[in-house]
Amino acid sequence: MADTGIAPPPPSPARLQADPAQGGSAGSAHAAVPAYDAIVIGGSSGAIDALGAILPALPATLHACVLVVMHLPRDRRSLLADIFRQRCALPVKEASDGLLLTRPLICFAPPDYHLLVDAGPRVALSIDPPLHYSRPSIDVLFESAADLYGDRAVAVLLSGANEDGARGLAAVQAAGGLTIVQSPESAPMQAMPLAGLARVPAHHVLPPPAVGALLADLHGKGQL
Repeated sequence: MADTGIAPPPPSPARLQADPAQGGSAGSAHAAVPAYDAIVIGGSSGAIDALGAILPALPATLHACVLVVMHLPRDRRSLLADIFRQRCALPVKEASDGLLLTRPLICFAPPDYHLLVDAGPRVALSIDPPLHYSRPSIDVLFESAADLYGDRAVAVLLSGANEDGARGLAAVQAAGGLTIVQSPESAPMQAMPLAGLARVPAHHVLPPPAVGALLADLHGKGQL
């Protein structure tokens, strides 16, 4: 499935501010601050390879923080931060409760904890019951990002074997954020992308390399 061709929502007027250093006026191209402050990514079975095409494409000068939930075994340590730390230009960490979301940063949910974003902005970890049999849950992260960031969030839903993330994707889109879904034909497990697309017509439906290219392009245009 190709890109739907729907353009990303434009930055709200409240985020177009004059930059005295540029001598610009409000709303000028040089004065616009980035449109998005957070990228939230979720996936399950088959999504690690997709992350390998997306996260290394993000430049070290990215404005947004990046938070990632993968469905993980509860009883053993996650190696995701260790693996991607070697492959990414951005700093990579496993989330800890209260971690301040300084930018740029890629932050992975630890096993058996829900990952949320809270005022600060900072990380909040929760041991609330699993959702869709999963803790961490993608819906929990996406919905907290919609609540905190509103139209300044980008949500990316990847390959997976259940419906986790579909409700959260809808929440981000309802808040005015940008939604991206891995094209089902490129996903080893199609249930999760199909569930997301059944909920909302995502702004972009793309294979993982094109998702990475899109995010890099948004950064190049000063939006991310």
